[in-house]
Amino acid sequence: MLAIIDYGVGNLFSLSRSLEYLGVECQITRSLNELKAADRIILPGVGAFGDARKKLEELSLVEPIQELAASGKPFLGICLGMQLLFDKSEEFGEHPGLGLIPGRIVSMREAFDQADIDLKVPQIGWNKLDIRNTECPLVKSLGPNDFVYYVHSYFATDCQEHLVADSEYGLSIPGIVQNKNVFGTQFHPEKSGEVGLNILKAFTEVPV
Repeated sequence: MLAIIDYGVGNLFSLSRSLEYLGVECQITRSLNELKAADRIILPGVGAFGDARKKLEELSLVEPIQELAASGKPFLGICLGMQLLFDKSEEFGEHPGLGLIPGRIVSMREAFDQADIDLKVPQIGWNKLDIRNTECPLVKSLGPNDFVYYVHSYFATDCQEHLVADSEYGLSIPGIVQNKNVFGTQFHPEKSGEVGLNILKAFTEVPV
């Protein structure tokens, strides 16, 4: 059983529909007992980092999530869910993350201004995914010209050691990261067509 964490922040319907299309049994839950019983876990998310962190705290899910990830259970963060995996975010102040992947989340607008890059923020749309670590199980079915769908204004940095794939959007934008059994995608696999489905399928096949 795959569990999708419901903490009031995330596109749960399209994600669950994508998994059902793949024939994967999944449940949307915030029950700690159900999360512990699941074989693998997905943390989705849309919106602001600080608000999402606060909701996890209100539901007393921060430490349980850290413990579940530390147990070796395959864990995937999607979009804001990926950003929450990092040490901290600088979105509207500084907020602590879950500390599951070293690095921090920074403003794309500020980074572009500093580098004199004239591109729209947020980044919305399709972008090519360049694979940097072919050993990651999530990319086993991907090719050199696969595109994925992004919607974000902040991105991860200081995470080169854990970078699996990135996309060029003015700067190198981490698209997939991994720290052992913990994975993250900045893009939305559930909105990325067949490529996204292949990534989700690959996650469901990561050995438990």
